[in-house]
Amino acid sequence: MLVLILLIVSAYLLGSVSGSLTLGRLRGVDIRTQGSGNAGGTNAFRTQGAKFALGVVVIDIGKGALAAWLALRFAPTDGPLPVRAVAWLAVTAAAVGHVWPLWHGFRGGKGVGTLLGGVAVLWPIALLPLFLVWVCVLVGSGYVGLASIIAAACLLPLAVWLRAEASTQIFAAAAALLVLFTHRVNLQRLRAGTESRFERVRFWRRRA
Repeated sequence: MLVLILLIVSAYLLGSVSGSLTLGRLRGVDIRTQGSGNAGGTNAFRTQGAKFALGVVVIDIGKGALAAWLALRFAPTDGPLPVRAVAWLAVTAAAVGHVWPLWHGFRGGKGVGTLLGGVAVLWPIALLPLFLVWVCVLVGSGYVGLASIIAAACLLPLAVWLRAEASTQIFAAAAALLVLFTHRVNLQRLRAGTESRFERVRFWRRRA
């Protein structure tokens, strides 16, 4: 049990290392004061450019992947939970750390990249269908937040369809709810018609 607690706490602390806020300090900016005010890859791209955003995405995805790998490596096989269940808990803790980072005043990003990193390690077969859903929604609507919400919502149906183990299905439900919660402001802006849109990626409109 002690090892389990240490892994979860370590995953949360790892998740609290925000890519945008850490790199922003090196540049002397806090992107929470710019653009949408979100400390994530999309706002980093809009306010700081592609190279900065790429670094943010690498860090945020990497910490989710690292949290999963550490759990797989160090979780005891004879512990109270299966090793993969511990790994999913670690990924969730890292995502929680990203959203509410200890090192940055509990004001972070939305957790999508960190969750994606964990999925890449623990459930890579899900990456392609999730990516296809995300791209289709993005090019159809131009809304990154909406694409992330719908892709995350597909996690649980995909887990059930692929007959994934219980821990994966529980994670899928929890991840979808977390993404929905962290994008609640985006949904409010969508209803109000004020949500920012990437017009350049709206392939269907350009074709029309």
